[in-house]
Amino acid sequence: MDTIVRHSWLRLFLLSLLLAGFAQAWANAQTQPGRDEVPVLTIEGAIGPATADYVAGGIARAAEQGAPMVIIRMDTPGGLDTSMREIIRAILGSPVPVVTYVSPSGARAASAGAFILTASHVAAMAPGTNVGAATPVQLGAPAAPSTPKSSDQQADDKGTSSPAKSGGASEAKALNDAIAYIRSLAEMRGRNADWAEAAVREAASLSAKSALEQKVIDIVARDDGDLLAQINGLTVALGNGQVRLQTDGVRLTEVLPDWRTRLLSAITNPNIALILMMIGAYGLLFEFMNPGALYPGTIGAISLLLGFYALSVLPVNYAGLALIVLGLALMGAEAFSPSFGILGIGGMIAFVLGATIMFDTDVPQFRVALPVLAAIAVASLGATVLTMRLALRSRRSSVATGREEMIGATGSVLDWQGTGGHVRVHGERWNARAVSELHAGQEVRIIRLQGLTVEVEPAN
Repeated sequence: MDTIVRHSWLRLFLLSLLLAGFAQAWANAQTQPGRDEVPVLTIEGAIGPATADYVAGGIARAAEQGAPMVIIRMDTPGGLDTSMREIIRAILGSPVPVVTYVSPSGARAASAGAFILTASHVAAMAPGTNVGAATPVQLGAPAAPSTPKSSDQQADDKGTSSPAKSGGASEAKALNDAIAYIRSLAEMRGRNADWAEAAVREAASLSAKSALEQKVIDIVARDDGDLLAQINGLTVALGNGQVRLQTDGVRLTEVLPDWRTRLLSAITNPNIALILMMIGAYGLLFEFMNPGALYPGTIGAISLLLGFYALSVLPVNYAGLALIVLGLALMGAEAFSPSFGILGIGGMIAFVLGATIMFDTDVPQFRVALPVLAAIAVASLGATVLTMRLALRSRRSSVATGREEMIGATGSVLDWQGTGGHVRVHGERWNARAVSELHAGQEVRIIRLQGLTVEVEPAN
């Protein structure tokens, strides 16, 4: 019998694997573009880890499927430096040409978008779009006022301006690194490296027409059809050779983010990551307070792991993370050793301060929103007040367990003879004695407990 059951499970397992393989092959056949199909990736909004994963994966799949090229349709205000560099590495290492198209009209390729546009094999823009303003935000603050300088000093400043004079050493290093990076990309693609430097150093920005005139981009196209017509026959440098683009008869195929990218995009939102950490911390706390509840612990553990994963791909300030951990520890300590609010309020303050400085980035889209901080602070304060109320109520309530709980408890006489007998209290049989005669079935109340013998008196 065991052998039959074992073989049945084995057949079922093999059948499941076979069906999964067929399903995956069918899905690939449905989503795999042909040789005449050009995948179109869309970058819209701030560039983060999910965007980098989506673009890098799309370029890799296009290369595997033998697509003639990849088009990136872009409209972005910028994003994280690490994500931007991951996308650029995918473009530079791509075995198929990458065409970046700033579209539709009104779109922009600012900050990180300017770097990606510069790195692409073909840079195109739609009329009514702009590119530039690539200075890191923290370096773009106005300089402090200074004393007037002589004409000789002003001339010297114009000829030898250096970012280190207007900011700290760390700002100068970041600015010089960004300048060198975008210049190298522009020189690699044969584009205007001087303007690329100005886009970083001076936050310069250009319209589509001006960018074409100054050789910042290659093409100004009205729409996708115009773009394909203009790049047809264009030769681009790819690896160690030249590739001639052929767009006759090709079709554009929109590549949408898969579930993994959408999930990554959701949990790498700093607000969502912070909320997941709060749910995880309180879930585990409630599980420890009520062992065996299971639901709070399970949900809390999953949420906490998702929150930690989000932190692993986001730029995190470890001082802020340490404050958050301290805040969670203090709020947990309030639940187990009530301090009438001191630990809870201190934990709430530490948590909010940590959340404020935790994400080390100059991109507003990757900072914690003030309403979220306020909501977390209110929720933490509410949990602290609830813990205080429960602590005060427990101090006022009578003892429910142990020796003290037996005093005053009532029961009934099982049998009695003289001044001793047995009584039933809380379903248990106890030895009992009394100063007066009692009879079976009589209600009694415990007035004293000595070892395993209770002293009772009539309940009435």
